[in-house]
Amino acid sequence: MRNLLNFLIKYSTWFVFTFYVLISCILLVKTSENHYSVYLSSANAIGGTLYSTTSDISNYFNLVAVNQSLQESNARLENEVLNLRQQLSQYNVMAQDSSYQDLNKRFDYIGASVINNSTRHPRNHFTIDRGAADGIETGMGVVDQSGVVGIIDVTGKRTARVISLLNQNQHFSVKVKGTPYVGSLAWRGDDPTVAYMEEVPRHAKFHIGDTIVTSGYSTTFPEGIDIGTVMGKIKTSDDTFLVLKIHLASDFKTLGTVRVIKDALKHELDSIRSIGSYD
Repeated sequence: MRNLLNFLIKYSTWFVFTFYVLISCILLVKTSENHYSVYLSSANAIGGTLYSTTSDISNYFNLVAVNQSLQESNARLENEVLNLRQQLSQYNVMAQDSSYQDLNKRFDYIGASVINNSTRHPRNHFTIDRGAADGIETGMGVVDQSGVVGIIDVTGKRTARVISLLNQNQHFSVKVKGTPYVGSLAWRGDDPTVAYMEEVPRHAKFHIGDTIVTSGYSTTFPEGIDIGTVMGKIKTSDDTFLVLKIHLASDFKTLGTVRVIKDALKHELDSIRSIGSYD
């Protein structure tokens, strides 16, 4: 208490000066319309700046929720596109076969976040925060907002490991969009933005910038999901096939939110394929 009194006494002159200045300003503003108008304008400007700054800060912290909402909307839209494609294919069959019975909705998405990722190794993997308890199973395809990123490899109860597209041991069945030319996509362990479409028939026609998409020849990915774009072809000693250099659509260094593709017919189709063929 003594220290407080000593402080007030020591700086009493400044306190009195500040008090008189405030009183003078108040009287000046209240007794003069011009000064009052200036005061209102300044107060509004300062208040507007403060409100704008507060709003910007609030919006920044809401970006995570907004991004999640956008990803969920994208997932719903992509799911609708996949199923519309499936329905269109069904209608084409129905037009040729009146006894054809419609199939149920085939594809669905499960949203997930990447919690661990690698792009620097020859055989890269990443981990997502969804697992068996969420319906995730081995062999399911994984995409982000730009295209294919991997395949489920190992599942835990609440997490799963994904074989990244940036993995030398993993190949993907792909084709040049709008054409019948199918090949195998492989990553060669160097540039995380580039992969190679191998086993392309030498007579295949393509152009720089053509889109490469999934072929649909497996239960992992539906047909037509983006992979990347053609950068050109590379020289090989094989006279039968071409190798195309592909710029990948997805940025694997910034993977955040992904979606796992669930195929309702996967178990049935895999079971049929496992039976094998007759000799």
